[in-house]
Amino acid sequence: MARERKGARVEVAYVLPDCQRVIELPLGKGMTALQAIQASGILANAPELAGRPLDIGIYGKLVESSQVLKAGDRVEIYRPLSDDLRARRRRLAAQGGSTGRKRSR
Repeated sequence: MARERKGARVEVAYVLPDCQRVIELPLGKGMTALQAIQASGILANAPELAGRPLDIGIYGKLVESSQVLKAGDRVEIYRPLSDDLRARRRRLAAQGGSTGRKRSR
């Protein structure tokens, strides 16, 4: 295994509709995604995450919380969708509306 670079860093990101939190941390040897999230302090400032399993990823790809990180990784905490997109389309169609996308003919 390659030796870790001195000063290697990772990021933890949690994005809300009105703000985003991105915390940069030093990469510890064998640091997992969950350890990085805990070290970031984001959980303490996001009560909506308490008491539910975390959906996390690295650059958009879902990973387990035990995933060992590499230098430069960006750990992302995903929020549950506030609205089921299929249900939203059905509601709009029933009301005679659209999702705003133009259809080509």
